[in-house]
Amino acid sequence: MKAQVFHGPGDLRFEDIPVPTPGPGEIVLKIEAALTCGTDVKTLRRGHPVMIPHVPTVFGHEFAGTVSAVGPGVRNVHEGDRVVAANSAPCGACPLCLAGRPNLCEDLLFVNGAYGEFIALPPRLVACNVVPLVRTLPAHRAAFAEPLACAILGVDRARVSAGQTVAIFGHGPLGCLLAMVAASQKARVIIVGKAGWRLERVRALGLGSCIDATAGDVLQSLRDATGGRGADVAVDATGHPEVWEQAVAATGRGGSVLFFGGCAPGTSIQLDTRRVHYEELTLVGAFHHTPALIRRAVELLSAGAVTPDGLLTHRMKLHEVREALALMTRGEALKVLIEP
Repeated sequence: MKAQVFHGPGDLRFEDIPVPTPGPGEIVLKIEAALTCGTDVKTLRRGHPVMIPHVPTVFGHEFAGTVSAVGPGVRNVHEGDRVVAANSAPCGACPLCLAGRPNLCEDLLFVNGAYGEFIALPPRLVACNVVPLVRTLPAHRAAFAEPLACAILGVDRARVSAGQTVAIFGHGPLGCLLAMVAASQKARVIIVGKAGWRLERVRALGLGSCIDATAGDVLQSLRDATGGRGADVAVDATGHPEVWEQAVAATGRGGSVLFFGGCAPGTSIQLDTRRVHYEELTLVGAFHHTPALIRRAVELLSAGAVTPDGLLTHRMKLHEVREALALMTRGEALKVLIEP
């Protein structure tokens, strides 16, 4: 089969490799749709010791497809099933898993291989993080389940509720998914982003009102939009420490700040401790997803409560993955659909 194989930072090769054969507890999936992700861009540039612990490995982690082969002992999945799979599986036995926080599992198993014609999924993933699809849900939409589940976790962590004003700093794909999830919960969404085609695309999609981060005082614009109160929930979806600080400043009394975008290792921010204490700000981080949230994401996609198709700016083939990631690097794409 054809696949994009990661050999190390900057070294992605389009190769012929054997079609995998499922072992005990495994399944093999014929990939119908894969999506590019900003994490793939960063990993191609510098590697990733957690998500890619060994090389070479087939690249990519957002995908959906059809089961082509089932290994001995598999009972919950059958050949011919259309499914979406998460890119990780928790152990289910460590203290954090037992405490109901499997996204923080001490032995989280990551899976890569979306940019290939087939992928073998390990027993732990098959057991807990493979979800069947209804016939009416197309593969390109189902492939959004993994990033959508991450957005759901963030919105849950921030305790977003109906009638609240949610300010999202960042208009990339995950900022947009966060906006969609918040809007599905009847919150009012304000998206802050830099002027350009992406902000215009977000505005055209009707995900919320938009503020140009390059035009004037952003915090004053948010205060004006909220009657001077500030946001009930402010979200950083950029991964820049200065924007983390801006999100805190944009939050009103009793509000919540969601640090969703991961900053570079070793960075720090300054906090106005008086505000955090006397105005009872809630500061929370959000990382990854859980098996339950993958299922909620599929339910939202199946019901049409979240329809992320407008985030797909390009459709490309398997041999064009490097070009697709280059488009992402240059800021010329939101999500690229890869169709093997």
